[in-house]
Amino acid sequence: MDVLRMGLSRFDRRKFMVAGTAGISALAIDKAAGQEESRAHAEIRACVLEYPDRWTENSTGLSQLLTTSGANAAELQLDRSPLEQQPRPQLIGFGSFTNNDKAYKDYVRRYATELQEFVAAGGVVLEMTQSDQFGNTVHYLPAGMQAKRGDRDLSSVIALDPRHPLVADWWPDGTSQLGSDFFHRRNPNWESFDTWDGLQVVLASEVDGHSPCLLEGAHGDGRFLICSLWLDKCYRPDGSSTYGNAAVDASNKFFTAVVNYVRMVTSGAAPSVVATPMPPALPTGPMVGHVDAEMARIWFRPSEDQRRVPAWRCTVISGEGEEVTATKTPDADHDFTLLFDIEGLEPAKQYTYEITPSTAEEAALRSFGPYKFSTDTLDGTPSRVVLGLGSCAPSDPNYVWSRIVDEGCEGFVFLGDTPYVDSGDLKVAREKHRRFLSQPEIAKMIANMPCWGTWDDHDFGRNDGHGDFPGKHVCRTAFTEYRANLEFGHRADGQLQTDPFGDGRGIYTSFRRGPLEVFLIDPRWFSRTEASWADDQHPTCIGKVQWNWLKQGLKNSTATFKALTTGMIWDDKTNSEMDDWHTYRYEREAIFDFIRQEAIPGCFLIGGDIHVSRALNYGPRVGYDLWQFIISPLHDRIIPALDVPHPNLVHHALEPHVFLRLEVEDHATPATLKAEWINRDGKRIFAVNLDSTQLTPNT
Repeated sequence: MDVLRMGLSRFDRRKFMVAGTAGISALAIDKAAGQEESRAHAEIRACVLEYPDRWTENSTGLSQLLTTSGANAAELQLDRSPLEQQPRPQLIGFGSFTNNDKAYKDYVRRYATELQEFVAAGGVVLEMTQSDQFGNTVHYLPAGMQAKRGDRDLSSVIALDPRHPLVADWWPDGTSQLGSDFFHRRNPNWESFDTWDGLQVVLASEVDGHSPCLLEGAHGDGRFLICSLWLDKCYRPDGSSTYGNAAVDASNKFFTAVVNYVRMVTSGAAPSVVATPMPPALPTGPMVGHVDAEMARIWFRPSEDQRRVPAWRCTVISGEGEEVTATKTPDADHDFTLLFDIEGLEPAKQYTYEITPSTAEEAALRSFGPYKFSTDTLDGTPSRVVLGLGSCAPSDPNYVWSRIVDEGCEGFVFLGDTPYVDSGDLKVAREKHRRFLSQPEIAKMIANMPCWGTWDDHDFGRNDGHGDFPGKHVCRTAFTEYRANLEFGHRADGQLQTDPFGDGRGIYTSFRRGPLEVFLIDPRWFSRTEASWADDQHPTCIGKVQWNWLKQGLKNSTATFKALTTGMIWDDKTNSEMDDWHTYRYEREAIFDFIRQEAIPGCFLIGGDIHVSRALNYGPRVGYDLWQFIISPLHDRIIPALDVPHPNLVHHALEPHVFLRLEVEDHATPATLKAEWINRDGKRIFAVNLDSTQLTPNT
């Protein structure tokens, strides 16, 4: 027959809109004919748009997987609406990462209404995962439906109802949650959804339905299937399997279920869709920020439903029962974040704290805590301190954070790419910081130990980003709203900016913890914005105002050990990117010369960024052996190409989920420094042991 029962007939669009949902089937789908054909063997025609992206070796696979699963797949004709495709399809599929291609963006915007009509007439639109950097909202959904992607690359998949037809035929019996080993991919879920409305959660990565990875929406007689699984990226351009036969087998199971479900939809046999409401919004934090011997900064952001509370109180209690309190009002201009400065504390003491609404009536309903932190010792008091440091952090749940706590770290330094923002949009930047700090493992850690942070290129806003990035002001705003350092660079008048909500330049700061002082240098904000203070024939890296701050800080420091810390590494990445200290080596060498000339003891270097862990000894460059410790990544994505030879390389490892445990102690002479690279399972990768005599200038 001319129009198969699952095909969409041509019809007058004005009549379609007037007829309403009740008339859709009569206009578009010949169900009487459909009853004569077995649903299990009905032909499914699909029109597919794919994009060979660089992150998956230019792989595609949606057309081939649909064909293997029993569909007849053809390329989507971009000059025709969904209603005018020939032959007429029952399924329109957008492959993973097609929104990197202008063709996808143009098509879904031009034919948004027609996509809705196609579904209303009994068709199915399937969209696999897309890159949130190129638009995190699904634009063509009808009124009453919305789905917005986040930046969580997750490795688990949970079926909210294993009996759902999209799941039942391939989901293992008795299994509620599948990990990456089932899909044979590092993280089968890319760019999962942060918010949705009017859609049913079929698959998610959290038991309460948060972070959906398959959403279903009913519209008329058809369905929208919005996915964040990238199971279609299976074949390289030469036809070879990108991720192995086991991964292809897992993908075939998924797409067989999809094709069978399209048959159910087009025959009217699909189950009804019941929209899944979003779980209640959760607060972010609390987070302990800068802590010294006498004060602590504590950060918190109440959830949306808690903003009716006019003010919040932070109560800090000593072991002897003494209380110190501070009260703050959420500021809508700064994303409702709160920053409590708790002063009048005593050195070397453990405190507990709680955050509660300021009124007794509200406090009886909700409180947060108790949590704990410890103040620092007074300068010159012998002590031992253990800090964790790391860069390039996951945006998904990961027990590396629990390992940091288990290894006895009493504070943590985020070295950058924590999180990956990659946007100059303030709303996106805030959402990504919020999602990052809300991860259960991170949330537990930051609530119970002081944390400091700097940025690297991705949380600065752009890969290989420098000070000429136009969105840097936006990303600085989000960074200062979601960290609790003591300072954030300088104000315009040259004074240190201690107000996180105030205007400023850069985000650099320093802190002292026992025998160690950490200088968190900002190599991003000023870079390329003025002539270098070290060589006016070249652009600066850290800027003159920051250089003066660093010089003064190094000269005045009485700490036994001094860490000069940046997100980027202190030598050459040897790739095409320019965000390393080799690019600005004239300033790097001037810093080293200053340390040598001023005979400043105890200095060493820390870097991150490159997804490789390394230890380098540059020899007596500053009057004693100068070491660099590179720690990366906290997530699982190593970059072997950046593990390059270097004449000063002592240790190196391509190790995922790694952090640095830095232990310093000066109870005896000489004071000691132990740096250990540890992975999330507690394995020691390598270590460097130093003492204060080794980092003393040779007079």
